[in-house]
Amino acid sequence: MPRHTLLVHAHPRTDSLTSQVADLLHARLKDGGGTVDVLDLYAEGFDPVLRPADEPDWENREKVYSPEVHAHMDRILAADDIVIVFPVWWMAPPAVLKGWIDRVWNYGFAYGRSKPRLASKRMLWLALMGSPSEEIERLGLSTLLETQLRLGVSEYCGITDSAVRVVYGTELSGVPKDLRPERVRQLLADAGAALEGALPR
Repeated sequence: MPRHTLLVHAHPRTDSLTSQVADLLHARLKDGGGTVDVLDLYAEGFDPVLRPADEPDWENREKVYSPEVHAHMDRILAADDIVIVFPVWWMAPPAVLKGWIDRVWNYGFAYGRSKPRLASKRMLWLALMGSPSEEIERLGLSTLLETQLRLGVSEYCGITDSAVRVVYGTELSGVPKDLRPERVRQLLADAGAALEGALPR
């Protein structure tokens, strides 16, 4: 059966490499016969600030959160697969993405139940890092993301079929301008291969 994917991306510029990767994955998923709900956190004006209305109540897992958060919860529940595309800034996902997790992946919804609601889903975290793979591995950043995202979010919320993949060397300022189009094509190819490898049709 065709699968439905929630494709989340987090970059303020529509001409960024992150957005180009999101567009590529959107096309690949549709070409594969699936349906796609694109959640552009910046374009939709998502507020990443956790306020009392969305603060977990450890004594009430049935707490009714804000309408905005419940709308996002519904989009997650409707998806078979969740794909999140983001740049790595300061060794972490952007604040808007972290705030989306803080507010939406909340107690009583994503975790805190004996039978996790999200357990049947597949998930891919696709990170774009500016440095080459050798530098990233030397610093241990891939391991850091793996622990934070796959273990700390996906598996904590019951999603065991999850993966963190990295597209390395995305900083183009050191690449001569005439070589940049080919470099971008290579990076997009890497992103497409990451999708196919982590979420086979």
